[in-house]
Amino acid sequence: MNKGGLKSLVLAAALAAAGVAAQAQELKIGYVNSERVLREATPAKAAQSKLEAEFGKREKELSDMAARLKAASDRLEKDAPTLAEAERTRRQRDLVEQDRDFQRRRREFQEDLNQRKNEELASVVERANKVIKQIFDQEKYDLILQEVVFAGPRVDITKKVIDALNAGK
Repeated sequence: MNKGGLKSLVLAAALAAAGVAAQAQELKIGYVNSERVLREATPAKAAQSKLEAEFGKREKELSDMAARLKAASDRLEKDAPTLAEAERTRRQRDLVEQDRDFQRRRREFQEDLNQRKNEELASVVERANKVIKQIFDQEKYDLILQEVVFAGPRVDITKKVIDALNAGK
């Protein structure tokens, strides 16, 4: 390509970039930090409290069971040198069985908790998305993003979303 053609190409690229930049300035863009919404919004806090109330008793039972298991294990370790072989073997077997039961119960608890947490959070996310859509429509945004690497405070509308959720809009 000759020098004149290269200059024309560079000039055309510069004009295109300037046009895109001018067009981008007209866009109204917003950003919502979903993590912050799920941490700070009243409906999210209510969902967390509901889960704590629903699963608190089971969690306490598991914690107590773990403490009893640890105490029995410590007792066996302390008593092992003075126990008859048959008694030591029986107690070890009991401990293994109790531990297996504990692990199963803990796994079931975690699965139940995760399922309920997902259900509760899905409800909050659905409400948040409705609020975001309302803000999008009312304030005439061109684009609202939720997952970004960086966003300046000028485009961050997270507080607006949290306030709307807290107000029950």
